[in-house]
Amino acid sequence: MVMIEESAGFNAVKLAVAQESLERRIREGALAGAAFLVSRGGRTALSAVQGYADIEKGLRLQKDSIFRLASMTKPIIAVAVMTLAKQGKIRLEDPLGKYIPEFANDFYVAIPNVRTNVAAYEPDPDAPAGSIPDDIPSYSLEPATRPITVRDLLTHSCGLGQGAVGFRELQMPGPGATLSIHIPTWANVPLDFQPGSQTGYSPIAAFDILGRLVEIASGLPLNLYLQRALFEPLGMRDTTFAPSKEQRARLVALYESTGGELRRSANQNPFIHPTYYSGAGGLLGTLEDYCRFVKMLADEGEFEGKRILNAKTVREMASPQLPNGIEGFPEWQTWGLGMRVVIEGESPETPLSTGSFGWSGAWGTHFWIDPSKDLFAVLMINLANAGGSEAETAREFESAVMGAVL
Repeated sequence: MVMIEESAGFNAVKLAVAQESLERRIREGALAGAAFLVSRGGRTALSAVQGYADIEKGLRLQKDSIFRLASMTKPIIAVAVMTLAKQGKIRLEDPLGKYIPEFANDFYVAIPNVRTNVAAYEPDPDAPAGSIPDDIPSYSLEPATRPITVRDLLTHSCGLGQGAVGFRELQMPGPGATLSIHIPTWANVPLDFQPGSQTGYSPIAAFDILGRLVEIASGLPLNLYLQRALFEPLGMRDTTFAPSKEQRARLVALYESTGGELRRSANQNPFIHPTYYSGAGGLLGTLEDYCRFVKMLADEGEFEGKRILNAKTVREMASPQLPNGIEGFPEWQTWGLGMRVVIEGESPETPLSTGSFGWSGAWGTHFWIDPSKDLFAVLMINLANAGGSEAETAREFESAVMGAVL
């Protein structure tokens, strides 16, 4: 199913390239299926559902197919945090230890004995949760100069689980784990840099911790708070950490693409845990559901007459939050609160406009909002080695959409 609206502020012929490039990848065996939507001025300009949800079973992708959102869970958690900040239950400058006592103890930073320059974050398609190097350099410990704050977590500048030492020592949750049980165990992991001094990407730790903060501040389990505060008012019926039997039947299969050949991934349930609800990457949902969430952000916190956040808060989330020139992230982009913000747009590095914001998931999910052009776009694929935030599919999609803007 493909629909192109001729009068929504795009050149229809150029916009069709977005659909055609994904269709080509499906035809060439580089992708099983894709679902996407482009909106401008409150009108759908392009939407399509194409390819397969499950090749072996012969199941075509449908409008209600469910995808693994992976790190596109993070913006949802960030919004949940900000709803609680609006209620005065969380303050962004609060130290983490105010909420979780184990984190009130002294922190230590791992200092490599052979110092190297900070490398800008580069996604690893083979390790979306963060890669563990074969050789970890020897290091010494020095005291942290200040505590981790809530803002540090939202801006990927906490230092926890953001480098070689953290990836090695940050234990993942096992059977029976919950956020309340597992998160405190990370309090003794050395930081990879001083809080707030650098940035990069905290693929797991920061937003799992933020999920626990939502629980503590709201007095509700994370899944229940998200349901009440976001999913019900936004009509996100199929967004969940724990899919029902009926929802599992609509979950698209996860594939890997190698040399033009698709192979079904051995692990079909990454990040799906029966009791541990990962704020970093545990949600599943449909294209329609996520578009509702994105439209709320694009409309500065309001959706169909329901106010989720005030406009000032959304603008803050979509604004640069870190000092200019901070090490650890490409210079043309920075972090807002829970989302990437483009600060040097329409450049060789990106076709997106300055001020665009959004994020991606490890298996090819991707979205951005362009306030200057009143535009948003959402792409859903599930490819195990898609490439995370730098997936080729996402870059092609961005280029085709922005190249068609009138």
